[in-house]
Amino acid sequence: MSQTPHVVIIGGGAAGFFAAARLADEAPHIPVTLLEQSPKLLSKVRVSGGGRCNVCHAVFNVKALSLRYPRGGKHLIPAFYKFSTRNTIEWFSNKGVKLKTEEDGRMFPVTDSSDTIVRCLLETADRGKVNIRTKTWAERIEPTHPGFNIPLNTGETLTASHVLVATGGATKAEHYDWLVALGHSIELPVPSLFTFNLPDNPITELMGVATEAEVSIYQTKLKESGPLMITHWGMSGPAILKLSAWGARQLHDMDYRYTVLVNWMPGQHQDAVREDLQKQRHTHATKKVVGHCPYELPRRLWEFLCAKAGINPEVRWADLPRKEQNLLAAILTRDEYPAHGKTTFKEEFVTCGGIKLDEVDFNTMQSRLVPGLYFAGEVLDIDGVTGGFNFQAAWTEGWIAAGDMIGGIS
Repeated sequence: MSQTPHVVIIGGGAAGFFAAARLADEAPHIPVTLLEQSPKLLSKVRVSGGGRCNVCHAVFNVKALSLRYPRGGKHLIPAFYKFSTRNTIEWFSNKGVKLKTEEDGRMFPVTDSSDTIVRCLLETADRGKVNIRTKTWAERIEPTHPGFNIPLNTGETLTASHVLVATGGATKAEHYDWLVALGHSIELPVPSLFTFNLPDNPITELMGVATEAEVSIYQTKLKESGPLMITHWGMSGPAILKLSAWGARQLHDMDYRYTVLVNWMPGQHQDAVREDLQKQRHTHATKKVVGHCPYELPRRLWEFLCAKAGINPEVRWADLPRKEQNLLAAILTRDEYPAHGKTTFKEEFVTCGGIKLDEVDFNTMQSRLVPGLYFAGEVLDIDGVTGGFNFQAAWTEGWIAAGDMIGGIS
């Protein structure tokens, strides 16, 4: 390429910084400028996992890993063959950052602090003399064949031989207009990782209660299992978050008005639970129903479900009316909650939507329409379920984009 090499990375999140880190490590002779619109760098990395940073997930089979992405999984397969979970663990280990695996498969730094990951990325970029600029953004990207001009909000114009767009997800379609101007098309952005609002529902009085459950959405095929947590606004936890990811577009089309069906007895059907309750009449005849829960349910939840079934707090198992017994069995296995609206999961906002995936070569992360232009992270129509999968996609895409740029420049 006749133009002087200069890589401009637009976006100071996980994908952008990981690309900058690889460029800093393997090609410190290539000038790199990283632009971040906000005053903070790596903001999602800082808040992820409650401030501990859920770096990735202990899924090591590429095809199994690809199934954790409601959108983009098939496109990610060739990318994951180049850089996957084991590579992420090894990369951070080589930087002196050890990761640990928790029971649910999520992986965190052994320090339990996101600052460990943030410092690692910042120090790597600093060693490679990456020029990091905050409160600075690209007004547009102008292809110059070869290369690009990038007018900034500061009034300057940067020139670049290669550009990586890693600006993250956007909430409105018009936020992508500057990329549409380059010939790219987008999928409509909608929230992908959110909790369920249950306005004025009495179950919210149990905020803080958590249990395993099967959750589905009435009149859809959406269904997930896992921990469910009751909050002051409704329901959260991995089961809900996974459901919101897989149902992102469907729930959006329903205007976020739907009925949540909860099976508090995962894997069990109503008939089996009804028979089990019948047995309690004999085995615990003299015990009060509300005071004796025969299942591994939180006490407050059991009391709430009994009250919902209209069971008198003083009634004993032997005297439990058949009507209330059958209603309790129904509630335990198919409890209904009208939902309206959504709530962002902490500060970890994730969208589905973005640059259409067929317009990007996932072997290189380069645009199929504009040579020298690359994409990585949530600006693409890719999103994973909760548990470190969105970060894994970001690490993978940033690493591949940087590698292809190095090969094209060196």
